[in-house]
Amino acid sequence: MKLLDFEPPAHWLRIRTIEMHTGGEPLRVLVDGLPEIPGDTILAKRRWFRDHCDHLRRGTMFEPRGHADMYGAIITESVTPDGDFGVFFLHNEGYSTMCGHATIALAKLAAETGLVKDAVNRDLRIDAPPGRLLARPLIENGRVTGGTFHNVPSFVLASDQSVDIPDIGRVRFDIAYGGAFYAFCEAEPLDLNLDGSDYERLIRYGKEIKHAVMTSCEIKHPFEDDLSFLYGVIFIGPARGTAHHSRNVCVFADGEVDRSATGSGVSARAAIHHARDELVVGETITVESILGTTMDVRVIEKVTYGPHAAIVPEVSGHAYFTGRHEFWFDPDDPLREGFIFR
Repeated sequence: MKLLDFEPPAHWLRIRTIEMHTGGEPLRVLVDGLPEIPGDTILAKRRWFRDHCDHLRRGTMFEPRGHADMYGAIITESVTPDGDFGVFFLHNEGYSTMCGHATIALAKLAAETGLVKDAVNRDLRIDAPPGRLLARPLIENGRVTGGTFHNVPSFVLASDQSVDIPDIGRVRFDIAYGGAFYAFCEAEPLDLNLDGSDYERLIRYGKEIKHAVMTSCEIKHPFEDDLSFLYGVIFIGPARGTAHHSRNVCVFADGEVDRSATGSGVSARAAIHHARDELVVGETITVESILGTTMDVRVIEKVTYGPHAAIVPEVSGHAYFTGRHEFWFDPDDPLREGFIFR
């Protein structure tokens, strides 16, 4: 068909992507069409991209090419002598400090596409905004089905806090870090169902609690100011699956709902449970998402991270390819940088 032979004019910007999901959470990996991104660290590269190319984030994450809950990743060259590659993450509000579901998907991508030589048989050394991640493709029955990664040290920042919020009431929460900071709240006292039936209310409560916690608590990373902010709120409730530990629903950025169990979130939860003597080194728990998909998290070791007693978590999950795109940006299109409704 002639329609399939259409070639856009040479002056149109083209960005190619590989599309994936981990546990239902989308990942749009921007692989071609971007400018060179300078910077000696991943955080420096992320700052440069934010300051000079944020229109590309908006154009690929927002409508009409994306949607309010789209999520993306940009692969860069490594910034360490032994690194395999670098990465930073995109969403509807800006840029994440860490993303576990993306790391799981990228482990699969590295193995299946040849991004990293011999990726199946060794640890992948990934330079990410919060530091070095060690990832490995997850092999089941001879197939690459996802990924496993060792996260950065994860720790509890504050326990048994509370804040009063109009129309919600008193909300109790803990704050923990798993590459990003989250406030953790029990869903039952808030009368929240952790499935699609309460989707809109989860977003509203998540946004209101996030802003209230940000106002009442100082969020401070021990080493890096660019990581010192509250990324989201995670509601916790009982699992539906009898063999599973619990269920997570994470509301992050500007009201995005993670469809997966949230890799950085289950890392932070492992730190909370370990601090309560509910999870010992070597023990694994399985956490569900809003969809019922799961991630496994295990405490690898205890470490000290700045002033904090911390743990190194290992997170595993399943990822899938869903397609690839070549997006075109017509310079005459008044909506080329996208728009968003929430």
